[in-house]
Amino acid sequence: MFKEMAAKGHVFVIAELAANHNGDMDLAKTMISAASKAGADCVKFQSWSKYSVNAKIKYEENWFIGDDYRKRKDMTLEQSVEKYMISEQQLLEMKSHSDSLGITMASTPFSKREVDFLVEELKAPFIKVASMDLNNLPLLSYIAKKGLPVLISTGLGTMGEIDAAVNTIQENGCPEIAILHCVAEYPPKDDMVHLRKMETLRMMYPECVIGFSDHTLGTAIPIASIACGARIVEKHITMDKSLVGWDHKVSATPDELTAIVDAARRIPRALGTTKIEPVESKERITEFRRSLASACPIRKGERITEDMLDCKRPARGISPDKMFAIIGRKAARDIGLDEILYWKDLD
Repeated sequence: MFKEMAAKGHVFVIAELAANHNGDMDLAKTMISAASKAGADCVKFQSWSKYSVNAKIKYEENWFIGDDYRKRKDMTLEQSVEKYMISEQQLLEMKSHSDSLGITMASTPFSKREVDFLVEELKAPFIKVASMDLNNLPLLSYIAKKGLPVLISTGLGTMGEIDAAVNTIQENGCPEIAILHCVAEYPPKDDMVHLRKMETLRMMYPECVIGFSDHTLGTAIPIASIACGARIVEKHITMDKSLVGWDHKVSATPDELTAIVDAARRIPRALGTTKIEPVESKERITEFRRSLASACPIRKGERITEDMLDCKRPARGISPDKMFAIIGRKAARDIGLDEILYWKDLD
């Protein structure tokens, strides 16, 4: 799937809804429509429940990085998880809406039950593994055995953990793996991003498509990742960055997503080949370049000197780089001022 698209120079753009629908399926549909209009290839949810990510102690401590629920009065962490989760029925409803718009839909599972649902009921084209599960080898093994392409994010991970994850997925029959460089910070500072890590991933895993899952502010870094060779780009999307929720502030607006998609379509074509040769037409080269021309009238039989020569458009006559090859030769005819010189004009 991803290999075939990458081979054609296509960058696969994933609009990550995650929990930015805030539990509102009308908002979710609006976001899917916006992603489709922006030209994204895929919209992606996250299929977690109250029980599939956090243990009881997490709710008892009532604390989440970047959003300390211990200090909040409006809701607890447990209440927010219940509010922002998306049910199986809602996922099916969103799949129907996505299908009607012709945009691919996928989701990230966090338990075996959620994996089964995505494969058997939602008919997802691939399975995305979140950064937090890079070292969850039992879950990776289970996902790999489903026979779908697997997309893994590498945030939080060491090279050894990435290698163990890739090996686990390969050994359990996965037909295709794509690896997303990722920084699991919301948002990371620019000097934390290290887009060149994608070069290492390409070198280490030449059989895998390499991409970038972005949590930075704005569009500059995901666009830069495309120029660095990312063939998959994942970016959170929101309709309003001021909404209450976990990821809105680091998400792209529909206009920003449109800019990222536009870059994804243009940059691979612009990168082109490493071979250096003219791409301009012969006509353009001829009209832009110069020929040797007479800087003064030259009589027939007179020997050519450097001060008799100039270089002017168009390049229909003798090329300027041949100037020193014709100095000392005789004019074969009377040549007027400012005439283009041809080899037939010389003896």
